[in-house]
Amino acid sequence: MKCIDKKKCISLITGVAAAALVYNLDLALPPDGKRCLALSLLAVIWWATKALDTGITAIALLLGYVLFLDSEAVPAATIFNLWTTPTIYLVISGFLISEAITQSGLGERIAYHFIKLFVKSYESVIIAGYVLGFLLSFMIPHPWPRSFLLLSVMGHVVKTSGLSEKNARQIGMAIFIGSIPTSMILITGDSTLNSAVMTFSGQTLSWIQWLMYMGIPGLAASAATCFAQLKLFHRPDEFKIDDEVVNENLRRLGKMKYQEGATILVMAGAIIMWMTDSLHGIASGWIAVGAVILLAMPFVGVIKRECWKTVNMGTLLFLCAALAIGKVGDVTGMNTWIAESLMPSMVPSNSYLFALIACLICMGIHMVLGSTLAVLGIAAPAIVTFGTIAGIPPLVSAMIAYTAVCLHWILPFHHMNILVGIGESGGGYTEKEVLKLGVAQTFIVIGICMLEILWWTVLGIV
Repeated sequence: MKCIDKKKCISLITGVAAAALVYNLDLALPPDGKRCLALSLLAVIWWATKALDTGITAIALLLGYVLFLDSEAVPAATIFNLWTTPTIYLVISGFLISEAITQSGLGERIAYHFIKLFVKSYESVIIAGYVLGFLLSFMIPHPWPRSFLLLSVMGHVVKTSGLSEKNARQIGMAIFIGSIPTSMILITGDSTLNSAVMTFSGQTLSWIQWLMYMGIPGLAASAATCFAQLKLFHRPDEFKIDDEVVNENLRRLGKMKYQEGATILVMAGAIIMWMTDSLHGIASGWIAVGAVILLAMPFVGVIKRECWKTVNMGTLLFLCAALAIGKVGDVTGMNTWIAESLMPSMVPSNSYLFALIACLICMGIHMVLGSTLAVLGIAAPAIVTFGTIAGIPPLVSAMIAYTAVCLHWILPFHHMNILVGIGESGGGYTEKEVLKLGVAQTFIVIGICMLEILWWTVLGIV
C-alpha cells in the first residue's frame, strides 16, 4: 500500500482552513463576494503548494463557483466564459501546430540552418537561444515545445563543442529562460498568457496591434535578460562549433520533404492572416483552428490522431479557472475589494508612479503565490480597477500587470517556462543559477514597465 503524502495532506488542509477563516471574517463584501474570495484563495493555495494536480484544482474551483455562488448573479456562462471565446481554441491549436512542426522536421531544419549561418562563438550560442525562440514563435504558439525542440538541436552543439557541464547549463538557461521575454513580442508567442491578458483588459488586440504595443518592450526585455545572463555567468576559455556535426544533421534530415513544404505554406498563410486580422476581422484563435484543419487534411497529413495526446487538458482547465477568478471576481465585487485593500489610498495621477506601484504589488503577490496565470487572475483585475480610478486605460493597466508577473521570477516555481526546464531532464540548470539571474531580472522588470509607459505615451494610448 502506497504511503499517504503528508505534505500534500497538510497543503489541502491549509487551503481549506484559510478559505474557512476568510469566509468567517467580517469583510466589506457581499455573501457571494466572500464565497468567491474564499474559494479563490483555496485554489491558489492548492496551486502554489501542488496539493493536487493543477487541472484537478481547477475543476474543484469551477465546481465550487457553480455550487456555492448565486446562479442568477453568476451564471455558468460567466464561469466557463473562456470556452465560448477564440482564446481557448488558439491554445488548443497551439499544442497541435507545435507537434506538427516538430514531427515534420521543419522546426529542427530551421534551427540547424540558423546555427550554421550565425553561431560562431559561445556568446552567439547564448544569443541564439533567445533569437531562435523568437523566430520559432511565428509558427509554434507555445514556448514549451519550442524550448524542447531547441534543446534537442543545441544538445548536438554542446556535445561537440567541448563545453564543461557548467557552461552547457547556460545554454539550457538561454533556451528556457529566454522563452519568457521573447514570448512577449508576438501575440502568438505564448497562446496561453498573451490571450489571457486581453480577457482581463476587456479589449481585443489584432496581431499587429499587439506587436505595436509589446514589440519594443518585448525586444528590450529579451536583450536585457540575455545581457544579464552573459554578464553574470563566466564564458568558457575555449569554444568551437563543429560545423561538420551541423552539416551531418542537415544531411540526416535530407532534402525538404513534401510535408515540410506543405507545413510552410499553411503556416505562411496563417501568419499572413494573423498579421492582417485587423482587416478581415477573423480572430487569431479561428485562424489557428483553420491551420490545424489544413495540416490534418490527407494531402498534408502532418496532424494525426496521436497529436491530440499533446493537448494538455490540465493546462486548458487551469486557464479556464484562472480567468474565471477575474470574471467571477468582477461580478461578485471581489476585484473591487482586493483593489481597495491592496492599493494605496492615494491614487497616483502620474502614469510612471502608477506603473511602479502596480509592478511592485504584482511582483509581491507573485513572490508568495508563484503561479503566473493564477496571480494574473487575481492581480490583473485589481490593477485594472485601480487604474480606472487613476484615469489609466484598462489595456495599459492589464499590460503592466502582465509584464510584471510574466517577466518576473526568483525561483523556478515562479514561472512554468523555467520549471519545465530545470534539472537533467530539461536544460540542466540549477535552482541556484535561476536565483542568481532572477535577482537581476527583478530590476529588469521594473525598467521594462517604465519603458512601456514611455513607449505607450509615444503611441498615444497613455
